[in-house]
Amino acid sequence: MWGTPLCTPDGEIATVPDRPASSLIEIASVPNLRDVGGHRAADGRLVRRQLLFRSTELSKLQGADLDRFAALGIRSVYDLRTEAERVAQPDRLPPGTDLVALDVLRARTGAAPVLLLQLLSDPRAAAEVFGGGKAVTLFEQAYRGIVSLPSALDGYRRLFSDIADPGKRPALVHCTTGKDRTGWAAAALLLLLGVADDDVMDDFLLSGCYLLAAYQPVLDRFRALGGDPEMLTPVIGVRPQYLEAALDEVRTRYGTIEGYFGVGLGLDATVVEALRTAFLETA
Repeated sequence: MWGTPLCTPDGEIATVPDRPASSLIEIASVPNLRDVGGHRAADGRLVRRQLLFRSTELSKLQGADLDRFAALGIRSVYDLRTEAERVAQPDRLPPGTDLVALDVLRARTGAAPVLLLQLLSDPRAAAEVFGGGKAVTLFEQAYRGIVSLPSALDGYRRLFSDIADPGKRPALVHCTTGKDRTGWAAAALLLLLGVADDDVMDDFLLSGCYLLAAYQPVLDRFRALGGDPEMLTPVIGVRPQYLEAALDEVRTRYGTIEGYFGVGLGLDATVVEALRTAFLETA
């Protein structure tokens, strides 16, 4: 059973005893920017902070926001979006930051995470695709693909092999909203490091809190165009079923999270050990 989420159904963040504090970094133009570290692993060690960050797309970084982002010292940015998404909203980065494009849903133009922003201004089309409870089913299918599609395996293999290298860190991984493709990257790493399932789920669900607040103007415009904003809640936010679908795909295909990294991603034991050594504080 999953633990009590930190994110309530109405998008508020609840205080739950014995749960790690949120690692949100408040930069207005980059909602859902967080440090992946800070969680406690099963052996009592903490996941190190300031090594891996996660966020939404970075097309709006400028001025003071860009300066604050630069102060994080991020060396490498891994963009999990499709080519079309990258062209529509290209990242803006500080000088000297390496940008690596990893299209984990290559050729899946109809995948729910890819469709999200395309349909926010078209209530009729959004209702056809996401209405009547179809959104949750579509996202569950997308999360299975995020685990097992050849393009996803290629992309996450590169991501995790790279961040095992100290020369690539600190690093940041992102997609469009930082909740699905990015959410899986963070969840998979935390599970590999031995963070408890319920803490991983809590962290995953936090994206819904931050994004629903950030996208309120978009929801208001959707309503003004005649759409029902409630239909978009499972689209802009996240549901436990999404991560559960990904984990079921892991169990079905690879058995364990270690099997996913070893068999699925083809990462050898030295890379896995390097990740654990780098991201877990010494006892």
